[in-house]
Amino acid sequence: MVTDWFTGDGDDFRLLGTRCSACASVFFPREDGHCRNPACRGGELAEVPLSRRGRIWSYTDSRYRPPSPYVSDPELPWEPYALIAVELESERIVVLGQAVPGITVANLTVGMEVEVVPGVLSEDAETTWTTWHWRPTGVTA
Repeated sequence: MVTDWFTGDGDDFRLLGTRCSACASVFFPREDGHCRNPACRGGELAEVPLSRRGRIWSYTDSRYRPPSPYVSDPELPWEPYALIAVELESERIVVLGQAVPGITVANLTVGMEVEVVPGVLSEDAETTWTTWHWRPTGVTA
């Protein structure tokens, strides 16, 4: 799990960003050092839960083995997965993530509503590494 990037389970699952108190800019991944808005002199950065829903801004499929922190067994055939760039409902920022397993680029369209849900990055006998996935609304996959 990437520390402090998300929290909760099920319907309470949320990505966590930060908001600048001076200019109200929102950042994801979170920013804890300084405001990244070049027009802002800076303010306090506060953690904020981000919108659970947004609309697909763009998408593609991944047809290569990604680098760390992703883990894949080179002895097994590679399974492509869909990557989705989502414009969040309230913040109007774009967040990239994988589609839930079972959703391919054939199931996606620009403008489609999706929601963030917990996902599994990798697991072994001792540890499950969690992440977030995007799921089209109304789909239970």
